[in-house]
Amino acid sequence: MHAMVLRATGTPLVAEERPDPVPAPGEIRVRVGACGVCRTDLHLVDGELPQARLPVVPGHEIVGYVDAVGAGVHGLAIGMRVGIPWLGHTCGECAYCRDERENLCDWPQFTGCTRDGGFASHAIADARYTFPLEVEGEDVALAPLLCAGMIGWRSLVAAGKGGRLGLYGFGAAAHIVIQVARWQGRRVFAFTRPGDHAAQAFARSLGAEWAGGSDESCPEPLDAAILYAPVGSLVPPALGAVRKGGRVVCAGIHMSDIPTFPYRLIWEERQLVSVANLTRRDAFDFLRVAPQAGVRCETMRFPLGQANDALDALRNGRVQGAAVLVP
Repeated sequence: MHAMVLRATGTPLVAEERPDPVPAPGEIRVRVGACGVCRTDLHLVDGELPQARLPVVPGHEIVGYVDAVGAGVHGLAIGMRVGIPWLGHTCGECAYCRDERENLCDWPQFTGCTRDGGFASHAIADARYTFPLEVEGEDVALAPLLCAGMIGWRSLVAAGKGGRLGLYGFGAAAHIVIQVARWQGRRVFAFTRPGDHAAQAFARSLGAEWAGGSDESCPEPLDAAILYAPVGSLVPPALGAVRKGGRVVCAGIHMSDIPTFPYRLIWEERQLVSVANLTRRDAFDFLRVAPQAGVRCETMRFPLGQANDALDALRNGRVQGAAVLVP
C-alpha cells in the first residue's frame, strides 16, 4: 500500500510503501477512494493534538470500498462503499459509552491521529465506526461529509433551533452547514477572515443573507453562532452578537486561547458551549439529512502524493469548500 506518513510534528508528510494491512477481528480494510483534508490534520501536523501517536497516517474523512473483513464483522460486505470518520473506536465500557455519549469515551481512538487514517491507498477501520454510504455522488464529493459534515451537523444541533444563525469561519464545515440550515428555513450570517471577499461571495452564493469580515458587526442580533475558525479571540465578539439567551458553539477540536472578556457578554443567560467528536447517531442522522437537504460539497482535488500541497493550500486559505486527496 501507499501512504503519506507524519513522522514528526512540524515536518512534511513522507511517502512510504507498506505491506497491505490485515484487519483484526471486528475490523475491516478499505481501498480508499478519496480522503478529505481537514483543519484537524493541520493541528496534527503542528503538534497541537497531544493525543496523537507518531508516526501516523493522517486523514479521517475517508470514503472507501471494503476489500477485506475481519472475524465477527456483520453487515459489511466486500465491495460496499463506506465512510470512516474521526472517531475510530471507543471502549464501550466507560460511563460515557454506557450513557450513549461515546463521543466523550475515556479511552477513544481517533482515525488519522491515534490510528492510521486515509492519506493512503488502504486503511483499517473498526467496523462499529464504519458507515455504509448509500447516498449518490462521487467519492470526492462525499469525503467532506465524514467530518466537516458530521461535526458540522452536531454543532448545528447544539446551536438549538433559533432562526438567525451566525457562522464564524467559512471553510469546509460552514459550507455544508449553511446548506442544511437554509433547508431548515434558517437565516444565515457568515463571518470570514477580514477582507476575504471571495469567501464572502461564496457564502452569499450558498444562501447567506449577509457576509462580512469577522471584525464587522452583525446587522441584527443572532439566536446562535457557531465558531469553526480555531481563533479564541472570536469568542467575545460572537457572544456580543447573540441575543439574550443565545448560544455560542465552539466546534473545533483545537482553538487558540480565549481572551478575558467582561461578564456582561455572558450575562442574560447567554451560553458558551463546545462539541467534541461525534456519536454514531450523529453519523446516521446526518447521512439521512444530507441528501434530503440537497447538500453538495465544493471540492479541490489533489493526488495522494501531493498531500503536503493540499495542507499548505488549506493553511493559507486557498481552498474554497474542501480539499480532497485521491489515491
